[in-house]
Amino acid sequence: MPHLARRVTAGVSAASGLAVAAALVATPVPAQSAAQAAPAPSTTSDRPTVKDPTAVGKGGAISTVDPEASAAGLKVLKAGGNAVDAAVAAAATLGVTEPYSAGIGGGGYFVYYNAKSGKVRTLDGRETAPMKMPQDAFIDPATGKPYTFTPDLVTSGASVGTPGTLATWDKALGNWGTWSLGEVLAPATKVARRGFKVDETFRQQTLDNEVRFAAFKDSKKLFLPQGDAPKIGSIFRNPELADTYDLIAQRGTKAFYRGKLARLMSEVVRKPRTTKNTDLPVPAGWLTARDLRDYKVRSQRAARTSYRGHDVYGMAPSSSGGTTVGEALNILERYDLSAMTPEQALHHYLEASALAYADRGKYVGDPAFVDVPTKRLLDDRFAVERACSLNPTKAATKPVPAGDVTSYDGVCTAASSAKGTTDADTENISTTNLTVADQWGNVVEYTLTIEQTGGSGMVVPGYGFLLNNELTDFSTVYDAADPNRIQPGKRPRSSMSPTIVLKDGKPFLALGSPGGSTIITTVLQMLVNRIDLGMTIEEAIAAPRATQRNTANVTAEPEFIATYGPALTALGHTLVPAGDAFTSAAEIGAATAIELGPKNRMTAVAEPSRRGKGSAKVVDAR
Repeated sequence: MPHLARRVTAGVSAASGLAVAAALVATPVPAQSAAQAAPAPSTTSDRPTVKDPTAVGKGGAISTVDPEASAAGLKVLKAGGNAVDAAVAAAATLGVTEPYSAGIGGGGYFVYYNAKSGKVRTLDGRETAPMKMPQDAFIDPATGKPYTFTPDLVTSGASVGTPGTLATWDKALGNWGTWSLGEVLAPATKVARRGFKVDETFRQQTLDNEVRFAAFKDSKKLFLPQGDAPKIGSIFRNPELADTYDLIAQRGTKAFYRGKLARLMSEVVRKPRTTKNTDLPVPAGWLTARDLRDYKVRSQRAARTSYRGHDVYGMAPSSSGGTTVGEALNILERYDLSAMTPEQALHHYLEASALAYADRGKYVGDPAFVDVPTKRLLDDRFAVERACSLNPTKAATKPVPAGDVTSYDGVCTAASSAKGTTDADTENISTTNLTVADQWGNVVEYTLTIEQTGGSGMVVPGYGFLLNNELTDFSTVYDAADPNRIQPGKRPRSSMSPTIVLKDGKPFLALGSPGGSTIITTVLQMLVNRIDLGMTIEEAIAAPRATQRNTANVTAEPEFIATYGPALTALGHTLVPAGDAFTSAAEIGAATAIELGPKNRMTAVAEPSRRGKGSAKVVDAR
């Protein structure tokens, strides 16, 4: 593998990184006509399958939803790579083993704590709307009415934004990494070529998308060999993706954003290559090779708020995660949740969430196109006025109205008689998240996605990865007053909320989750659980969840309803079971976290049951 020169820091030489990366690459498996699910061999010792949701130790830690991804990141940490190197290695591996949730055909948000500077910085690698995308892109020209969201929009070229994931990896490594892009891709390339063991989640997600994948020749060939989803326990290989990673390792990001592959992605989006027997309409999109060539990752300051002696850093817009989590925390800080019963504390959590979501809907969009009042949304005086609307003994009628960021003084006034509105929720529950910390104290929290489980459903022919359907996060009907309206070159609003918490200026906790618009409440509830309710980080991530997004009903997991339903119903909340139009899963989120304690002790935690459990690992278990 060719070495891509870059500066070296944090105690590992580029040459040693290259040597380790080369050692991580398996002997290539003979290429097959397509990624193939083969019977599992008698031993799978070289294929990590055990999922340990908690790991405690020193020297570095990682948590993801997948044992292969966590193993890849751990190998990099053990070889002397830093948190950024390990995060990219793990993310690239998730592109292999979790291809329906993440990959180079998508985008995401990267939050980094630099131990040397003591500062938190972020990268906005969100997908962008093509420059030729019209404001009526989601209107069916045949009817003059909006396309049906599913299947029309979610399985279409019209939903594909310019991917930002690969550019994010390259930018993160260039800013803060110690290994080259080619070196950190090596573990994922190995997994793609020698294959990974199919679990129940992978098979079920394939079956959930069977009709969509069958609509495209290359998707069908890759994910539905012999006309069926890969069997549980079989080995799934993706040699085309391995070759794509090799191409990028050799030629850098130009191999993706320029030339043959860029032209091919554009062609696939503008003229979807559907099978002859599909009944899906598959509207065409607008992505061009120029959109790919001109894509840029945004480096920006984090959204920051303080909460009970902690500094909470998240993503500033285009994500709404940092502002909405931060505003809700500011509202909750007016109350002593630790002195309340769990039901009372959860009532406050739900009501604060609704208030923050109301402001999210009115004010937050891509700051390159919308004047987002980020500082005002995170102003404590604004939070005081919003908290005035929170009745400690009764749930407000939803939706609640947004606050006025142009006029507030931190003093309660008469209750507003205005009626609120609920944003149409088009964010899907898929996506994935990872958390990494290294021996030097650097920390990464990274959420990445291709949007819907399975993205647009379209595999790029010959390259082995799915394209996103991220543009469905725009409002489906154009409104000039809507901050999330369609505009060429714009990033659609996101709820991704990768979060790093400092205490006394040092990292205390890093956490994040997938889950569409429920990501915000998942992160918020975990923070309340850990900081206010006295739970350990293991308990905080395992606790049953509920989400209030300024809607008439509270969506909750069955265990939450069984435990807290009667008391919260008495306070005026209406609880309904979780689940969506795409899956039958009655669960919310699939979080990862690392807590950093005294004497460099790290507690890495993943889900103990949701999404088939997660995988947490430490360099030196003790």
